Amino acid sequence: MATVKDFSIEEKLVAVLTLQKIDSKIDDIKTLQGELPMEVRDLEDEIQGLQTRINNIDLEIDTINSVIAERTAGEKEAKAMIKKYEKQQENVKNSREFEAINKEIEMQELEVKLCEKRIKDATFELRDFQNQRLKTEEKMAIVQEALDVKQVELSKIIASTEKEEKVLVAKSTEAKAHVDERLLAAYDRIRTNYKNGIAVASVSRESCGGCFNVVPPQRQSEIRQRKKIITCEHCGRVLVDTDLFEATKIN
Repeated sequence: MATVKDFSIEEKLVAVLTLQKIDSKIDDIKTLQGELPMEVRDLEDEIQGLQTRINNIDLEIDTINSVIAERTAGEKEAKAMIKKYEKQQENVKNSREFEAINKEIEMQELEVKLCEKRIKDATFELRDFQNQRLKTEEKMAIVQEALDVKQVELSKIIASTEKEEKVLVAKSTEAKAHVDERLLAAYDRIRTNYKNGIAVASVSRESCGGCFNVVPPQRQSEIRQRKKIITCEHCGRVLVDTDLFEATKIN
């Protein structure tokens, strides 16, 4: 890193303020990109959850269809047994044998009714799951449509900002080489402490542009003189006067 200890306070302030303005632009780009990827991930997670729900519903439907098939076969078998027993009744030799066969017929008739009831109940349950699946598919289609829009939007933003971001990152690296080492260390520390990444703020309307607390008149005067590095008493940000802030430009 270049030694800048012989630079004046004003030059040091301009250097760190230039770095701040470059980094703020990078932050703006990352913020723009950062919200969309999160939204895309949320939508992708939602689609995955809906697909899992559909898979679970399909398993339930398969189980119900198996029950219906099993009960339908049972009903068919019971009816066949009834016909068989009815033919046997035609050839019985005594009332005892007739009653025994009659009980078997009654048992099979009960089995038929039980199968019919199970089939009916399963059919209602099947329709319910089919409706759930249809609604889930409709919801997934809506979410997929939203995801497609977000993905296109994100791709456009990345395409439009990727080049600018690379240029700014290079400028930021170059700008750091011109900032006093101790001031740079303080700058990096302060930036990590605040979500908005503001480590250098201007005094606007007699207040710190970072935390918006009032800056005493005496400190405002010292800031305008640019004879020493002044930090906010409340948030610790480096403070610069409005004229210097507006005069400092980045290419």
